[in-house]
Amino acid sequence: MHVLITGGSSGIGAATALAYARTGARVTLTYNTGPDRAAEVVKRIEAEGGEAAAVHLDLTDHATIAAAVAQAGPVDALVANAVRWGGVMPGSMPFEDVPAAEWTAALHANVVGNALLVQGVLPEMRRRGFGRIVFVSSGVAEEGVPGPGPYGTAKMALHGMARALAWEAGRDGILVNVAVAGLTLTDARRPIPQSVLDEIAARTPSRRLSTADDMAALIVFLGSAANRNVTGELVRDGSNAGRSSHAM
Repeated sequence: MHVLITGGSSGIGAATALAYARTGARVTLTYNTGPDRAAEVVKRIEAEGGEAAAVHLDLTDHATIAAAVAQAGPVDALVANAVRWGGVMPGSMPFEDVPAAEWTAALHANVVGNALLVQGVLPEMRRRGFGRIVFVSSGVAEEGVPGPGPYGTAKMALHGMARALAWEAGRDGILVNVAVAGLTLTDARRPIPQSVLDEIAARTPSRRLSTADDMAALIVFLGSAANRNVTGELVRDGSNAGRSSHAM
């Protein structure tokens, strides 16, 4: 199996690349600003006997999307994990003050960029009669956060894209889902006081927050042959139940 994972140089993307490689999959991961981190993930995979490569991809640059797809070659599974966070973060300014340019940039990268990525891999999946596509989203899209909403709006658009693709491509053996992360403990997350983490974890059914490895396990299932017929679904990680962005 050959998997293309965008945003694979750190956090959930890196954990997913390693998890896929441990199943015997060949992995192509993309990076935007972290070539050294991406190279380190490739080295870790190769040290464990796996096969991996890293390519550059910028969701805001259509040419890099096409080049990354071409360099990766035919893939059995696509994990659309890369994201443009943007310069306007939750709570940083009132909704009415968010510049139009920020809305345009967020939607263009996170929605149009991912649509072009799917368009690049879909024809070969159709030809072979098999494919798995997993969009990585966030609980922020459903619960909202105070302040501006370009990020959450863009992520919610991926939910609609997955539903459309599930119907569009299902007859060709292609399953499309969204893995919705809650508050996930990754090396890329900004520091949060332990007391806040404990409070949030206490509100989850399992009484713990997920790690990047937990999310990776979910993504690998959805994006593999083990997933026989789950498609068009939002599959929420358990951390979503306890997250309260407003308290952070």
